[in-house]
Amino acid sequence: MEQRIIELDVRDDLKSKIEPFQKIMEAMKELGANDIFILHAPFKPVPLFAVLKAKGFSHEEEELEKKHWKVTFTKKA
Repeated sequence: MEQRIIELDVRDDLKSKIEPFQKIMEAMKELGANDIFILHAPFKPVPLFAVLKAKGFSHEEEELEKKHWKVTFTKKA
């Protein structure tokens, strides 16, 4: 089965004071084993790490520039 990559940028949502949690959860529902979810956020979304770890995801985070974090989540097989 081919690995899929789903990418979501919530920086504009947060700038507009729109809570992106539901949008993130909806996007992640479609992920299968070993699929990748890439999240772009204006800060390191630490609270999300524990929520997604409980759902079987590992993550790597990278600060690309000030107010731009890229977090890559991978669903464990």
